[in-house]
Amino acid sequence: MPRVLSVFAETFPLHSPFRISRGSKTAAEVVTVMISEDGVIGRGEGVPYPRYGESVDSAIAVIEGLRSAIERGADRQEIMQSMPAGSARNAVDCALWDLELRQGGGDVAAALDLPVPPAPIVTAMTVGLDTAENMARAAAALAAAPLLKVKVDRRDPASLMRAVRAAAPKARMIVDPNESWTIDEVRDLQQLMIELKIDLLEQPLPADADRDLVGFRSAIPIAADEAVHVAADLDALPDGYGVVNIKLDKTGGLTAALELAAAARQRGLGVMTGCMICSSLSIAPAWAVAAKSDFVDLDGPLWLAEDRSGGVRGANGLLSPPQPGFWGGI
Repeated sequence: MPRVLSVFAETFPLHSPFRISRGSKTAAEVVTVMISEDGVIGRGEGVPYPRYGESVDSAIAVIEGLRSAIERGADRQEIMQSMPAGSARNAVDCALWDLELRQGGGDVAAALDLPVPPAPIVTAMTVGLDTAENMARAAAALAAAPLLKVKVDRRDPASLMRAVRAAAPKARMIVDPNESWTIDEVRDLQQLMIELKIDLLEQPLPADADRDLVGFRSAIPIAADEAVHVAADLDALPDGYGVVNIKLDKTGGLTAALELAAAARQRGLGVMTGCMICSSLSIAPAWAVAAKSDFVDLDGPLWLAEDRSGGVRGANGLLSPPQPGFWGGI
């Protein structure tokens, strides 16, 4: 039987609003791809992100533009050359991974030399941007988690960080301004972040201003998120960054994410695996990168009121893998 491509939008309401410096959301809007061939179905998911000029409609249009190539049998390498990095390619690439593994009777763990069975991993649990009092309340509810990710902006981030640290004194902590700081603020907050034992500062500057990090020696490791999408971006990455946050919706799928992880390691950079607010269908392929990462931030599905059946499960910051057969082969 010939290949058949299905692509459609899905909406997953959140159990509570998710707020960052750029705004808030109450639902995950995703693009789902299914590729069937000879009775076998591969699935993938992408999360279009307005920050990168994407929408659900535009992502679907990009995929539809490659329908004929996909249905005539284009492989992942052809898709890499034919589609730009982003959420649309992510959905197609991951669907092809799933299809290939199922057709071959194998699984992603064996293909990528991952632990079998997959072990639970520590994921950052996000404290969304809010008032200091509300963020302290949210952090207190997550205080048993080993790692927290704290969303801040330019409006008194010191008070927000102090409030979260007081409520969760033992957790490791990532601070994420989502491109809202200046280099002066990064400098001025260094001592406070040392005192609060912050482990990682994620993308504090706008990506188009990150040249300010050239030659900057931060006491807190700084992770590049919006500043790095694919491996080729590393050539222009300022030396002030020490970690790269890999998201499959930026790289355009697992294939490119693995390339970026390998290239980052070769340059002596730490690796973080992140995600958008998504379902477990986005997290399952990201797990292949996260299993060998220094920091993991894959709590996206934990914000959903209801996830896909058989997906990941979380408890106190420990993320358990999807059920066997959910994605990536047998």
